[in-house]
Amino acid sequence: MQQSRNTIDPSAFFRLATWFEGSLVVIAAIIGWLGGLSPWQDLTLDLPGLGLGLAGTLPLYLLFVVTYRAPLKPLQHIHDFLVERMGPLLDACGKPQLAYLALLAGFTEETLFRGVLQPLIELHWGWVGGLIVSNVMFALAHAITRTYALLAGITGIYLGLALDVSGERNLLIPMTVHALYDFLAFLAVAETYRRSRSRSF
Repeated sequence: MQQSRNTIDPSAFFRLATWFEGSLVVIAAIIGWLGGLSPWQDLTLDLPGLGLGLAGTLPLYLLFVVTYRAPLKPLQHIHDFLVERMGPLLDACGKPQLAYLALLAGFTEETLFRGVLQPLIELHWGWVGGLIVSNVMFALAHAITRTYALLAGITGIYLGLALDVSGERNLLIPMTVHALYDFLAFLAVAETYRRSRSRSF
């Protein structure tokens, strides 16, 4: 029954996600070009940045676990949406595909929101303004429900702070956090869906 509520098959979902996330890089490149800013000017591929990104995933994932399991009605609505709508699609993907989607989202979304929008807004409204306004946009882009948008905004603030956590701006840090967090969340939602499906038989 849950599966029939989805109007898109897993392979189409995978292609759509690839095209949609990939389009964010094009948008980021255009905005960056118009603003005279390279989307990857603050991207440094180094082990310290990777390590900070890996370590920085833990607090964010713990927040996910708490909100995912909390018996509060607004959070339960999000839980049910993720399991019923996304669960069948994520469960149909293998771990390599989920890793690809997570890496794609981490790279493309961070390129747009932390690589371009945050620094461009900072030029006009300062560091705090860049952090807040870019993540209001990030929240609106994830506005499945008001609660989900709020959580996305909090997540975006965290990622925006992670951008500067090393003392020297490095886009690799929020990219790593975002990608690993998404991968772990994908696995959790797919596992919950599998358990709910097994109980229905």
